[in-house]
Amino acid sequence: MKRGPQRSVHPEAVLDAALELIDAGALTMRALAARVGLSPGALYTYFPDRAAIVSALADRLLGEADVGLLADGPGEPRERIVAFALNLRAVLMRHPAAVPAILGAAFGGPVALRVGESLLAALPDPRASYTVMVYVLGAIALEAAELDGATPVPPESERVAARRAALRVDPEEYPRTHAAADAIAAYVSTEQFRWGLERVLSAL
Repeated sequence: MKRGPQRSVHPEAVLDAALELIDAGALTMRALAARVGLSPGALYTYFPDRAAIVSALADRLLGEADVGLLADGPGEPRERIVAFALNLRAVLMRHPAAVPAILGAAFGGPVALRVGESLLAALPDPRASYTVMVYVLGAIALEAAELDGATPVPPESERVAARRAALRVDPEEYPRTHAAADAIAAYVSTEQFRWGLERVLSAL
């Protein structure tokens, strides 16, 4: 039997390099091959295209969020969902520039399937599970977009303060917005993320 091409680099090393490049907004097959010391042709023995790399990264980052919290962590199903979502937000917000690509990936890897299965165990109606994931991933995407790829990510308190300082409206023309300015500034906060998720879960 004819053997396939030999791999000289561990696949995890390829993913490490891919994450560094996607964090910098510069992930291409050619750049990745150069980063790991392979020819572009040799890289295709690991992944067939950029989409496959991003999909593998999405699965790995989901795994870093500790699926065990969702599947068999302590507490009621709602508490496990919140714990996993907070963990996932922390993982993804370490890579804000990568978030748009990762969230646009095909979540079909083994970890993604475990997450989906665990969510369905907690929320048997598929529409409920989908609604929760839309809230969680949507909130993370909006937060990452506001950072515009900045790394390291500034502390949450600094981001809230910066948003508050930028929110200057005429109190006579926009009285409700002016009165709610502190709450609006805290849209980027862990407290708001948790508050919204708990209300979604309560409704479901």
